[in-house]
Amino acid sequence: MVQSSAERLAELAFDLGLLNERQLQEVWASFGRHTVSAEEFLQHLVRRELLTNYQVDRLVKGERTGFFYGDYRVLYLVGSGTFARVFRAAHKATGEVVAVKVLRKRYSENPAQYKLFVREGQFGCALRHENIVAIKEVYSRGKTHFLVMEFVEGRNLREFVKIRKAFQPADALPLMMDIARGLAYAFEHGLTHRDLKMSNVLISSRGQAKLVDFGLAAVDETVHDDGLTDSPNARTIDYAALERATGVRKDDTRSDIYFLGCMYYHMLTGVPPLVETRDRLQRLSKTRFQEVHSIQKVNQNIPSSLAVVVNKAMALEVNRRYQTPGAVLADLEIAARRAGEEPTGEQEPQDEDTEEERLAADMVGLPQQRSVMVVESNTETQNAFRDGLKRAGYRVLVTSDPQRALARIQEDTQVADCVVFGAELLGEAAVEAFNRLGAEEGTRAVPALLLLGENQEAWAQQAAAADHRLVMFMPLTMKQLRGALTRLLAAKSPQ
Repeated sequence: MVQSSAERLAELAFDLGLLNERQLQEVWASFGRHTVSAEEFLQHLVRRELLTNYQVDRLVKGERTGFFYGDYRVLYLVGSGTFARVFRAAHKATGEVVAVKVLRKRYSENPAQYKLFVREGQFGCALRHENIVAIKEVYSRGKTHFLVMEFVEGRNLREFVKIRKAFQPADALPLMMDIARGLAYAFEHGLTHRDLKMSNVLISSRGQAKLVDFGLAAVDETVHDDGLTDSPNARTIDYAALERATGVRKDDTRSDIYFLGCMYYHMLTGVPPLVETRDRLQRLSKTRFQEVHSIQKVNQNIPSSLAVVVNKAMALEVNRRYQTPGAVLADLEIAARRAGEEPTGEQEPQDEDTEEERLAADMVGLPQQRSVMVVESNTETQNAFRDGLKRAGYRVLVTSDPQRALARIQEDTQVADCVVFGAELLGEAAVEAFNRLGAEEGTRAVPALLLLGENQEAWAQQAAAADHRLVMFMPLTMKQLRGALTRLLAAKSPQ
């Protein structure tokens, strides 16, 4: 007796472990015969959710691989990238739905490439945060290498932007806060992203943003110093170009912050800030970054509090950029609080300088109190200084940008009785601002304190100290800080 095509497909599905004997018996029983067409047989399997369309297509082609990865049964192809494919899959025993990211064959046969893939996956296993897609398992045997990841029901940010064009500020802000939280958490654990782009941000069905692919861009990053080597990943070229233009290392978190700003810019305007081109030489050119139009020019209706965040995140001068993802998040949170407090309807335009102060600073206390401006980008240190000085009776202004702090004091020397510059994260930018404050005629009388990190002794020689301008080293106690402020205010020199 000649075996029907439906029977041959049933036998193949059984051999591959896609269907068990009980399921097959139930299927044949429902037909009452074996003499059915292959099309009718397969449609029945799909309707009963015994097989997916993806599995059926491979069966029809006679494929015998790609149905299982480890303990996971592949259901659908979710996405296909340069160096990996992502599948929706389910655990054979528990039915748990996951995403399986499988390294492509051309990389799987190269030890240098697949070992890097595996290593980055192992690093990612240590990240457990609600705004980062969790990696549950790393598999590497023979020529098969894959990651088992949390499956996010939804779509990526690039797809959202393609459909919605420009986001309303109220819709974009929570997503950006989610992204900044994920970046800040990873930064605290010693990891940068290296491939921050909208397609690597997944938006869940609940509207929560989650970052995917921390560090995995390194697998196919092949741009060398000459900039001419072919790279299949266009975004890694953007990172290489930015890092060459700004002179930072490839693991500098400030590069992630720049592209975070690019995403926010694109979401608020519907237009990418960087000219999009496939020409690698153009991508590697510094002028591509220098020619970015101000976000206010593209959309004058962007709230100035949000424009300030975008502009600072995308500052080409790295010392003027946010120094940590936590500093970005702090300003976004302040912007969110301000948005919640503002009445609805048209708002009067505000001066840009005072808007930066409103965004990046919290004022506490009464006008009669002595006031201290704290210039610090570490949010934990900001909070500690703010709380400790407030308890000591000071009025406190906190900002993360040394240049804006200088501009504010130059505008009004009475805004603060003393300025504290924290250099641990701000680095040389804090030292330069400290020196400029003491060098310029209008501000040289303002008392100032420069706080250097333990490994920044060399900068102490560069700092222009005086009786009313002290240099101290972190860590220090709140009692020591208050004592230094008392001495500075007592030693305040005349104009």
